[in-house]
Amino acid sequence: MKTKDWFTDWFNTPYYHILYKNRDNSDAQLFMKNITEFLELPKSTHILDLPCGKGRHSVFLNTLGYKVTGGDLSKNSIEFAKKFENETLSFKAHDMRKAFNNTYDAIFNLFTSFGYFEDDSEDILILKNIKNGLNENGYFVFDFLNADKVKANLVTEETKIVDNITFNIKREITNGFIVKIISFFADGKNHSYIERVKFLDLEKMTSYFEKVGFTIKNVFGDYNLNNFDSKTSNRLILVAK
Repeated sequence: MKTKDWFTDWFNTPYYHILYKNRDNSDAQLFMKNITEFLELPKSTHILDLPCGKGRHSVFLNTLGYKVTGGDLSKNSIEFAKKFENETLSFKAHDMRKAFNNTYDAIFNLFTSFGYFEDDSEDILILKNIKNGLNENGYFVFDFLNADKVKANLVTEETKIVDNITFNIKREITNGFIVKIISFFADGKNHSYIERVKFLDLEKMTSYFEKVGFTIKNVFGDYNLNNFDSKTSNRLILVAK
């Protein structure tokens, strides 16, 4: 099983979208509403949603009246998202490790879409690209899992049945990564994929942000923008400039 760039394979399979198809959009929409109101973003704001997946955050942000660009490494996801394009909503394939051609008023990195890489320098490179992609006074919104709470409540094994596929999921924290191994039988063969994100707590993320020259303005612990508590919060949300 290869662990290098696991996301290029897994995110491009139909099975990834089957396993997660029942994700609750209301949470995502609540967060987008709350954060844009909190930041008092004018409707002229151009937001980059990176990585955007199939575009669920991008599409909703656009309905709130913002100009939105969604970028994602998965060509399948971008192809799907392009169905929603309009004059103020566009999607393009983009690897976060590459610099942007444009600059934006706000960049959102949502739903634990960071910390995929073995080497800290790659994560820092992504943050540098984001910083360089922001207009003056632009905001960076970073939404990650709360690693401390995940560690304290780790469900090591579970089974999920979706569309008649039985997904066997194992979780472990190893070598500084939160790892999920997903095994299942589908379309006549056995499959096994891995998801791994770095164990990034507030302290580590603060050091990353400082390295690239971001100033953290706010730290929230959930989509209602309550204060962060390392023991009880579900999310680690940072707003930086």
